[in-house]
Amino acid sequence: MEPQIFQRIETAKAPDFGDVLTKSFELFKKIWVEGMLHLLVTLAVILPLLAVLYIPFITILIKAEANGGQPDFNPFLEYSVLWIAIYILAFLVIMIIIQTIAYAVTAHFFQVCKKADTGTPVEIGGYFVYLKNHFQKILVLSLAAFGITMLAAILCYLPIFYVMVPLQLMFVIFAFNPQLSVSEIVKAGFKLGNKFWLIAFGLIIISSMIAQLGIILCGIGLLATVFFTHIPMYYFYKETIGFDDDSPTDVLPNSF
Repeated sequence: MEPQIFQRIETAKAPDFGDVLTKSFELFKKIWVEGMLHLLVTLAVILPLLAVLYIPFITILIKAEANGGQPDFNPFLEYSVLWIAIYILAFLVIMIIIQTIAYAVTAHFFQVCKKADTGTPVEIGGYFVYLKNHFQKILVLSLAAFGITMLAAILCYLPIFYVMVPLQLMFVIFAFNPQLSVSEIVKAGFKLGNKFWLIAFGLIIISSMIAQLGIILCGIGLLATVFFTHIPMYYFYKETIGFDDDSPTDVLPNSF
């Protein structure tokens, strides 16, 4: 039997673009601190992983400096094809892990959006609850998103503008429907994205531009505004698919 979410997408009405942005600004005033905390938690986890990727380059720079007097010295030739292949593989694995962590924290932020929007008290913590309970599913979703993005890039990059909408929607759909299978989440993301692509695309572009305004405050303001991009997607989901009247505000237990 087909999940109810597809029936809701079929009967969904187009959300009002201006109304979604207005509500997003109002909600942002309430949860900008929570958004900043989610970003800081994400950075605290992924920055050490990114640092690991730069270790080989640091080694190359040290060798280049030590052999600076030899004009024919090429530090890249110091590594065999095998080592380069291993590094590329490690790079891809680490990037997938980073993406998985980022998606898990973002899914929790969508729950924070719902709590604040419905007047439910927002508690600090619980950032990794999705990672703890649905790691395998988020990992497969990350791989699916990576594969879709790579395929779009191979097709002369223009399809990226198309797939960015369902890719954004996939993870807000997952946040409120973790019981769905990966294939159902991907299908729902594309089905909803196809139906209201232009509205969703406009919201993504405008919210991304607004999120960059934090750079005005010497760049530090970005910590507070980056997660604004997810709030319009929350309201887009709410205005199209919506929630069950008897559905709990938080579908997962609160834990760090």
